[in-house]
Amino acid sequence: MDFAALDFPSFDGPLAQRGIGVIAPFDLALERELWRWVPMEVSLHLARTPYEPVPVSMEMAHLVSNSAHLAAATRDVLHVEPEVVAYLCTSGSFVNGVDAERSLRKVICDVGAAEAVTTSGALAEVLRQLDLRRISVLTPYDADLTARLHDFLQELDVDTVASDHLGLGGGIWKVGYRTIVEHILAADHSAAEAIFISCTNLPTYDVIEPLEAALQKPVLTANQLTMWACLRRMGLPIVGPGRWLREVS
Repeated sequence: MDFAALDFPSFDGPLAQRGIGVIAPFDLALERELWRWVPMEVSLHLARTPYEPVPVSMEMAHLVSNSAHLAAATRDVLHVEPEVVAYLCTSGSFVNGVDAERSLRKVICDVGAAEAVTTSGALAEVLRQLDLRRISVLTPYDADLTARLHDFLQELDVDTVASDHLGLGGGIWKVGYRTIVEHILAADHSAAEAIFISCTNLPTYDVIEPLEAALQKPVLTANQLTMWACLRRMGLPIVGPGRWLREVS
């Protein structure tokens, strides 16, 4: 067959790929939600921290944010040349406070990443961008780990005016939307300027728009924030729900 006779598209293709390296805890089960947040030309390259035989807890947050493990996982994705590497874990990036979150980003960059993002660092960026000082919080964690999130927010001069937690030790990705919405409504407070739903393993994508419409305030979620911070560094718009995205993009 004559190659010239084939009806190939006029471009050389495929669409030029732009990559994000994602370092996730071993128990992440929501890759499909991550892909919903990014435009077509973006590929996500995932690596995981090592398995730890402990329930979701303060101990796990410390284990999955181990600097040596984070550095090793970053090296695993650098060969595909991501433009930014994200540590996709809320608790692991807030458990030791604001200075430690900065240190995690430094670990990623010291290994060779061009840009680094963490979920809690992305939360801090958005809170500054939107000038939010009072928020409500929902987490799937136990009371102790949830309290550590409150401490992280306080370091950012953000008050937690209301909070609820699910007290789960595992299987967070299995929580249904109805349960999440019921707890968010319970955690909302008239003084809260926004609501933050913590944990990258808690499904939230489809509840954001109806909740924002009902509550008339921004609803911030862990995967949404992380992908926004990555795409912002790449000069790309985020795909997906959230009125606040249009204010800061």
